[in-house]
Amino acid sequence: MTHRTVKRLADAATPEDLFQGQWQNRPTKLDGFKPYLHERWAEGCTNAWILWEEIKAHGYAGGYGTVRAYLRPFRRPAPADTRPPTPRTVTRWILTRPDALPENERLKLKSVLAHCPELDALTRHVRAFAQMLTQLQGDRLPEWIAAVRADELPSMHTFINGLERDLDAVIAGLTLPWNSGIVEGHVNRIKMIKRQMYGRAGSALLRKRVLLAPRHRLSAQRPSPTGPAGAPDVINAVKRVARSRGENTSEPS
Repeated sequence: MTHRTVKRLADAATPEDLFQGQWQNRPTKLDGFKPYLHERWAEGCTNAWILWEEIKAHGYAGGYGTVRAYLRPFRRPAPADTRPPTPRTVTRWILTRPDALPENERLKLKSVLAHCPELDALTRHVRAFAQMLTQLQGDRLPEWIAAVRADELPSMHTFINGLERDLDAVIAGLTLPWNSGIVEGHVNRIKMIKRQMYGRAGSALLRKRVLLAPRHRLSAQRPSPTGPAGAPDVINAVKRVARSRGENTSEPS
């Protein structure tokens, strides 16, 4: 490195002062489109890919990398305290009752929805459906489906397509006070009994355990002097009860 180069580097006040040579201020294909980029950037369009496609439609023959490099100095890093919320956080805000949201989170959600009309429409539809679900207003479902169809929300359209496959049953579920909670409770109880046997018992023994569960429930809950009974002890107890009734307790091989 020569003395002249060292002096030039030392005298430079900013990095831009070093950009000198044959490539400095050289005309580029992008020069004629820079005013358009500035105008669109001022309007709020900061996506380099979209801007590149727009000027390409107007005759720009350069690449996307050139546009992205030119727009990079326009961007300013956001302060740490103004980072956008994560999708998981926004989802939690939307699914929470509006009156249960803290004031600061409610204002943040309002700001997010103001910048995204699609998300604002989605929030309205989700909260309207939650009101139907909690207040048993199933008669409003057709009206809600029509409102969702009017908006460009593909994911919601997929959801209502599934509802329309059995619309009468869905309306009944959102209107009548009865539900399948008791059935689901019995299903969970059967799964619990099966898992207690570590999956080693066949359907015949599982059936006996389910049928005889009320008979040996009290004895199974008594504490053992040697500690809590394990799964093999419970199975042996069921076998003894079934054997005293003269039933076959052999497991399928």
